[in-house]
Amino acid sequence: MNPNWRSFLESAEGIFDTASADLLHFGDAAAELQAAGQQTILVPLTHFGLLEASGEEAKSFLHSQFTSDVNHLAEGQAQHAGWCTAKGRMQASFLAWRNGDAYRMTVSADLQEATQKRLQMFILRAKVKLTSLNDSTILLGLAGRQAEEALTDAGLPCPAEPMTTATSDGVTAIRLDTSRFVISAPEEMKADLWQKLSVKARPAGTPAWRWLDVQAAFPLVTLATKEEFVPQMADFEKIGGVSFHKGCYPGQEIVARTQYLGKVKRHLYRLTSPQALSAGEALYSPDNLDQACGMVMSAAPSPTGGYEALAVVQSNYSTNVHLGSREGPQVQAAAVNP
Repeated sequence: MNPNWRSFLESAEGIFDTASADLLHFGDAAAELQAAGQQTILVPLTHFGLLEASGEEAKSFLHSQFTSDVNHLAEGQAQHAGWCTAKGRMQASFLAWRNGDAYRMTVSADLQEATQKRLQMFILRAKVKLTSLNDSTILLGLAGRQAEEALTDAGLPCPAEPMTTATSDGVTAIRLDTSRFVISAPEEMKADLWQKLSVKARPAGTPAWRWLDVQAAFPLVTLATKEEFVPQMADFEKIGGVSFHKGCYPGQEIVARTQYLGKVKRHLYRLTSPQALSAGEALYSPDNLDQACGMVMSAAPSPTGGYEALAVVQSNYSTNVHLGSREGPQVQAAAVNP
């Protein structure tokens, strides 16, 4: 991540995981989790990277690669998008929006470098430029009952509807749902934005944002789950991340066949557990002796104690799910889209 951004956050008492770019907390992780459920929080989204695709053929290139309909992504709108292998497995997921004639995309930070490098391989002679914006742009998450008021008081744009954007003076706000926003801003504005937004929003670490993602059933592909899921296994089509009416893209035939033949046996579930959960952990059922019955996709500590997660689980084994092995601790699974 941008070292200047990290230094600024450390000066604001942010504590980072030594093994990753995750910002753990600002001194009181438990209180920050409580605030995520009851108050308004401000989270540096250090677990995301930011890419930009520009050039006169950027739209057609992304449309030919992603699972969603980039051709109809209008200015002022945002959408989820997946990028699949030829076998239909998601190798990255994005939140994408227009920035003038260019397109910006958040992606899991641990996948950004490999994703950018591999996407570059498919550009060939197309008039497209892929750029990492990590050094020039910061990403902030704002969530809670006073989120809109915090944006307005800070003089920032506030989009009115979910999955829409508003831009002013180089700052873009993306509304994810009724009370959650992603803010993309020039790096040099970090101190001013932080000061203004933290008047009404409590600074919090990425675990608080991950917990909100679990509540919102937002399935993020990370390095730990790369190439593990067909989009429908993660219910990705239910958040607008897949178009079944657009042209070809990598894996499109398998994704479409899976949809129309109704062969999806695994879906997105919320897990609760007293044991720690982490992305990529296998799930098993004593009722299935052949193979694992699922995998954790994302996880976070819960404000009420224990842990919560999103996982892809084989539906007919969802009532008897164990972590790590068939003899491992049992976890509770509830379908996100029953």
